[in-house]
Amino acid sequence: SRSPSRSSSFLQRSQQLKHSAWLAPAPCRLNSGLPMNIGVLFVPQQEAWVVERMGKFHRILEPGLNFLIPLLDRIRYVQSLKEIVINVPEQSAVTLDNVTLQIDGVLYLRVMDPYKASYGVEDPEYAVTQLAQTTMRSELGKLSLDRVFRERESLNANIVDAINQASDCWGIRCLRYEIKDIHVPPRVKESMQMQVEAERRKRATVLESEGTRESAINVAEGQKQAQILASEAEKAEQINKAAGEANAMLVKARAKAEAIQLLAAALAQQHGSAAASLSVAEQYVSAFAKLAKDSNTLLLPANTGDVTNMVAQ
Repeated sequence: SRSPSRSSSFLQRSQQLKHSAWLAPAPCRLNSGLPMNIGVLFVPQQEAWVVERMGKFHRILEPGLNFLIPLLDRIRYVQSLKEIVINVPEQSAVTLDNVTLQIDGVLYLRVMDPYKASYGVEDPEYAVTQLAQTTMRSELGKLSLDRVFRERESLNANIVDAINQASDCWGIRCLRYEIKDIHVPPRVKESMQMQVEAERRKRATVLESEGTRESAINVAEGQKQAQILASEAEKAEQINKAAGEANAMLVKARAKAEAIQLLAAALAQQHGSAAASLSVAEQYVSAFAKLAKDSNTLLLPANTGDVTNMVAQ
């Protein structure tokens, strides 16, 4: 038989274990500690207290003043309604072109339904973290290495959508997911740097050739414009020259017409014919004096010496 002292110590030990199990917090990261039920409770803002009555869900306490029945009611979970930040540990993932990456991220989530967050999953943080890691590996397996860096935003959005579809029954909503660091193997990093340098040299060569082409085009355009301007200038010069010659011919014709009119008017006057005959005779004598200066052979009429007869003709 056991002694009374040993029995009393065993009873005290069992009561202590029951009391500690009664006040022990749930294995949930989102709990901020379990307050004791003293009948009158003040719930802080942005918190939801899940109350159980005799081991069964009773209600969720809203922020402010609340009343509970001691011993019967127990605060089982305390859920924070603020935005929660969770670091997703670094993990390895294989891309579509068989490149192994080391990648980590940050997860932002919020409890939307305290009841589901308390009773839908045992450890919400662990569940969401594992879901984020598996979704990340799945999404990275669909992309090549180059697309992983280019489509970082779409990759984050796909991970958020996949997490929200799975965590809807947990009462948790993923607001956003951000990839922090992507580490590539050293050899792959060296090849990427060589590729970048080759692309830069290629762009430099293309830009230089485009500059040369643009320079040649500009020179050709300049020569073309110069030729066009020169031809237009020559055309304008010829037009101006022709216009000047035409104007000169018109002026000469007008002057000649006026001279003829004046000559006709003078001939119509008294003794005009005699004056005209005298002028013609003077011109005849002057022209006859210049004969045989340029050539030895001359053809003369028979009555060359008869000035009067020649003038009359």
